[in-house]
Amino acid sequence: MHTTNAEAVQASSPGASLIDGLDTAGSARLFEIACRTIPGGVNSTARATWSGWDPYPLFVRSGQGAHLTDVDGNTYIDYLLGLGPMLLGHRPPRVTQAVVDFIQNRGTIFALPTEDEARLAQKIVAAIPSVDQVRLCNTGTEAVMYATRLARAFTGRNKIVRFEGMYHGFSDAIYWSKHPALDKAGPDRHPVPVPQGPGLPKGVEENLIILPWNDADALADTLKREGNSIAAVLTEPVMCNTGCILPQPGYLEAMRELTHRHGVVLIYDEVITGFRLGLAGAQGRLGIKPDLSVFAKGIGGGFPVAAAGGRADIMALVAKGKVSMAGTYSANGIAIAAANAALDELATPGLFAKLDAVSDELRLGLEKVLKDAGLPAYVVGLGPLMQVWFAQEPIHNYRDAERHADQDTFRRWWEGMLARKVLFHPGAYENLFVSTAHTHADVAATLAAAREVAAELAHRA
Repeated sequence: MHTTNAEAVQASSPGASLIDGLDTAGSARLFEIACRTIPGGVNSTARATWSGWDPYPLFVRSGQGAHLTDVDGNTYIDYLLGLGPMLLGHRPPRVTQAVVDFIQNRGTIFALPTEDEARLAQKIVAAIPSVDQVRLCNTGTEAVMYATRLARAFTGRNKIVRFEGMYHGFSDAIYWSKHPALDKAGPDRHPVPVPQGPGLPKGVEENLIILPWNDADALADTLKREGNSIAAVLTEPVMCNTGCILPQPGYLEAMRELTHRHGVVLIYDEVITGFRLGLAGAQGRLGIKPDLSVFAKGIGGGFPVAAAGGRADIMALVAKGKVSMAGTYSANGIAIAAANAALDELATPGLFAKLDAVSDELRLGLEKVLKDAGLPAYVVGLGPLMQVWFAQEPIHNYRDAERHADQDTFRRWWEGMLARKVLFHPGAYENLFVSTAHTHADVAATLAAAREVAAELAHRA
């Protein structure tokens, strides 16, 4: 019997040790102080005790390249990478200098356009074949809101298809069925919308259709039955918010053909995969062209910036002022300077080949470590994005993960790796990220730690 991610983790005393043998007293003390004025002691759910950072999260002193140092002086090989944005590692020199120069020499926010944002848009359009035009914004949540609004305005329809186990931001219209309790989520083939928590307004779910991922027949049946009322199908091209789940062969191609046949806008949420799985993102790597795309974490080299773009005929609704995309901080100077520098860095010839080589060494190495230890586990990933599944069954969607993933063993795996100064998120439904700053030496040290932890897990099995 395993504890599922749908069940809340109870916070322990802030004074308890995070990991035996690892001095984190400073983090414990700071968490206790933070809880006095910050609800839950943190400013994002992903850092909270109930998301796995039990009894408290690590408090960070600094990051440099592929390494992170906490307030107690422990330095880790970092595969958390800010949950993805640090694709170039911590404090990449070119990005950091570009931001410093912009602030010192020009300013921050003007509420007027600059030449720099047009240059950034040109780089995005040049990199992503499906994007004819692009608007810049601040977060992935914003970009998804705009993309779904555009789809509704363009089609004159209201409903959005989204998939169980995916996260597309926290807006009221989308924050449903991320990780629902299965006893509330309806039949496997016909899930019902489940709010991610209280406070979401009733009635919103009437414009949502929830489907299992990796099931082309379920999508075909839905579009045949309700296609005339569906504005968009919203999906990650690789499922990254229930661990890492790859599309089965032919699934994305079927989705593209079905949405095109029914006049439904296909939206790719590439907040995680965009510019990480290649300069053209997952869609370039997998050879699919959606109608609209959303990007965020891979663009800014660690700075907050996002984008929504796609077909010119859909984006024309913005150009004509029919659909508003606004924001005081959208295309601010800091974000634009960072993104221009980051995309220049990512366009370096051979960069993604080197990144893939280091990532493949880690993924294949972890796979071998787990197999050699005789553990019921495997690694799923693509390029610098991966996760370890402790499971005896294949996992193709959220319900597979809830039923088959051994969360307790994953927790012990995380604890063992953290004790050996290898950092990633304690939740099995997150990912391990690799940056361009990671080296083969980092991978070798990670695999050495993994062999020790895997041997311990096998001994306890």
